[in-house]
Amino acid sequence: MGIRQKLLSFLFSQLILVLMVSNHSNAMGLKLGYYHKTCPNAESIISKTTYRFISRAPTLAAPLLRMHFHDCFVRGCDGSVLLNSTKTNISEKDAIPNQSLRGYHVIDAVKSTVEEACPGVVSCADILALVARDSVSMIHGPYWKVPLGRRDGRVSILNEVFAELPAPFANITQLKQMFAAKGLNAKDLAVLSGGHTIGTSHCLGFTNRLYNFTGKGDTDPSMDPNYIVKLKQKCKPRDTTTLVEMDPGSFKTFDEAYYTLVAKRRGLFQSDSALLDDPETKAYVILQASTHGSTFAKDFAESMVKMGQVGVLTGNQGEIRKHCALVN
Repeated sequence: MGIRQKLLSFLFSQLILVLMVSNHSNAMGLKLGYYHKTCPNAESIISKTTYRFISRAPTLAAPLLRMHFHDCFVRGCDGSVLLNSTKTNISEKDAIPNQSLRGYHVIDAVKSTVEEACPGVVSCADILALVARDSVSMIHGPYWKVPLGRRDGRVSILNEVFAELPAPFANITQLKQMFAAKGLNAKDLAVLSGGHTIGTSHCLGFTNRLYNFTGKGDTDPSMDPNYIVKLKQKCKPRDTTTLVEMDPGSFKTFDEAYYTLVAKRRGLFQSDSALLDDPETKAYVILQASTHGSTFAKDFAESMVKMGQVGVLTGNQGEIRKHCALVN
């Protein structure tokens, strides 16, 4: 009996160990209130500093949200998008899809304020995740609790951006594959695309749909022809400077209007229109458009938490950068 009990006890302890390890890898070492002991005021310092900028320039919310998204899709949420290029390496920051990112000065200001309070404790990756959440919340978008404990990566490579980051001209198959590679499903794709309810785009992101869709000087048949006429008034071929609202009329407001536009075939990018090419993503678009976004805020919060856990570095991995644009 003694041996049997010992064996059972041993097996039980092994089972607990397996469960602990799998649970740890599921949560990936992130937790709410991670800085509670090491930097108790971290989250309020970050929130106050972010508010200083967003209260003066609410349009910064969109690029800051986008920056977090662009960070997480390349190498995971490790702050690699914040790193400057060096003499020997061109970083993600200088890739064409990231050249239109703005708001680095907000991240730098937040980082320096946090460093004054708690030197070397709070990562740039966590700051980016919190600033994105706070910015959206400050323009009356949803609020979500951000599990923390991300560490900063030391590697940032330009070419990885093109391989990992979904392009504005991606089709539904490519989009679903790229999201699936990050552990995000078709619903997450439909939900996170709703982030296009705020912000602007350069004409370059969609003019092929207006002037030369298949290389024969034609327009994209999946786009409302009346909308094409309006966009042509704003964007001439080869225009690289003009900015266009992604969600005309409410591009500063975090709301469900994006889905109403997509449902009317007025999504700005091919990747927006593509949501109508899959039964699941299309059903989500129609649901939000027809119910005034009944579940959008809740869904967006959930998908953002999920995205914020993609490929994170925790424990002893990576480092805590002193300056977000430079490795230590």
